[in-house]
Amino acid sequence: MLDFKKIEEAVEGVLHQEAMELVDMRYLCERGRWILRFYLDKHNGVSLDDCERLSQRIGAVLDAMDIMPHAYSLEVSSPGMDRILKKKLDFEKFQGHRVKILTKAPMEGRRRFGGYLKGVEGEGIVLACGDSLLRVGIDAIEEARLDPDIHL
Repeated sequence: MLDFKKIEEAVEGVLHQEAMELVDMRYLCERGRWILRFYLDKHNGVSLDDCERLSQRIGAVLDAMDIMPHAYSLEVSSPGMDRILKKKLDFEKFQGHRVKILTKAPMEGRRRFGGYLKGVEGEGIVLACGDSLLRVGIDAIEEARLDPDIHL
């Protein structure tokens, strides 16, 4: 089993030097090959050059530590416009934005909700869904993402 905490601690210094935030990390098998994918962000966004540089730096750290259980490909990417929200700080940072959430268990008979993130209360969020407010504990959320309002 891959130790995500150990990997995060290993690359923490590199990310700090580059003023990067680790948004998410995934380890999955796609078309028969293992991929370790980092989603990174910074104040003015992540460029292709940033991704290339960070891929080399993170790869060097992981190779030196020899903590990967088998061959893998490393990918470094920006989180995209539909960025995932995981930490309490993420929810605070994106207060006022449209989000969509999937809860671990049904609430009010369903698991999918969308609306505007009104804020954080304690260890939960407040979501404005139309005319009503929904309070959800962060630990009750399976996945939360920004839901950009794109007009073409």
